[in-house]
Amino acid sequence: MNKLTLVFSAVLALVSTHTLAVGDVALGQAKAATCIGCHGVNGNSMIPNFPKLAGQSEAYLLKQLREFKNHDRTDATMAGMVAPLTDADMKNISAYYAAQAVTPGTPKPGANIALGEKIYRGGKKDTGVTACIACHGPQGKGVPAAGFPVLSSQHAVYVAKQLKLFRQDSINAQTGANEPSRANDYEGMMINFTKSLTNEEIDAVSEYIAGLH
Repeated sequence: MNKLTLVFSAVLALVSTHTLAVGDVALGQAKAATCIGCHGVNGNSMIPNFPKLAGQSEAYLLKQLREFKNHDRTDATMAGMVAPLTDADMKNISAYYAAQAVTPGTPKPGANIALGEKIYRGGKKDTGVTACIACHGPQGKGVPAAGFPVLSSQHAVYVAKQLKLFRQDSINAQTGANEPSRANDYEGMMINFTKSLTNEEIDAVSEYIAGLH
């Protein structure tokens, strides 16, 4: 069984078992007032280091908030923000942002879009890297029922940062380093995807994702 088939099998399994969050949008809007400084009005961040939350799947947002709270995903700012939130608060915030429309993104001038598209749509066969399209779809809309996030129109700077954090997990394991990394992906899929990518390839695929609508 090839890697793409395995990915699709995992998607089907997740779709059948993943429980979607159901929060209150109005309550979430009120609770999200403290999030505007970083994530912008209606979840459309104007600062490329901070992700756009608008239009992201409700279940994925809730998963990330819960994992910031229990420290499965680490970020000093987010740890402080989620500390006073109840699980109901997090469900409502997730519902609010999921109900918003994301603003279209654009890659920066001169970005290597051809390389980014090649990796996004075809992976890297020489190193066994699976194509992004397998989990995130041709337009970057993800598979909400399986917990695979929306990527389309996301800031390239933010996407590149996250990919490099996933890659750092492999570097830490190989070298014994203890640099900041990220490992809250399903079955290590993102760690496996990033471990053989160069900075140039990560930047290229991140810019390609920014332009997906």
